[in-house]
Amino acid sequence: MSTTSTLLQFRLNGEPVSTQVEAYETLLEVTRTRCGLVGARESCGQGLCGCCAIVVNGETVTGCIFPAMHAEGCDVATIEGVAQDGKLDAVQQAFIDCGAFQCGFCTSGFILMSRQLLHRNPDPTDAEIRNYLAGNLCRCGAYPEILAAVKLAGERMRAVRSQAAPTDPLAR
Repeated sequence: MSTTSTLLQFRLNGEPVSTQVEAYETLLEVTRTRCGLVGARESCGQGLCGCCAIVVNGETVTGCIFPAMHAEGCDVATIEGVAQDGKLDAVQQAFIDCGAFQCGFCTSGFILMSRQLLHRNPDPTDAEIRNYLAGNLCRCGAYPEILAAVKLAGERMRAVRSQAAPTDPLAR
């Protein structure tokens, strides 16, 4: 690290992180190189393909162009933080069940964006799914399977919500 580095502190997948960063570093670089979380990948390097998706304070950002310093004090989540207690979440499982990936390069971005969509709209139409995921590119062309996975995950999530106890915050 050069003498121009700055201390960056944030929470990553629920755990505190404190690391020195350079002003020019992106959040993707920091999570991959300093934190060892390599699920998000750089593909286009211009924020156009979605492979580098990372969640900052509940909003998905393009990690390849998001300045790391903007994550100061934020809650940051990557694909590695989605599964809980060794159990995949509904979207991850639906992607597997529907074969919604081939090479896997874009999968983490599609999963994070699909989760965000389903939390905002638990029963999206095909057109709404396509529109919401328009910023994510799959070079293998698994779009029909991705669409099916989002729909399946939505169905499963709605079923869980309908069975949840009224005091469960997810039931609201």
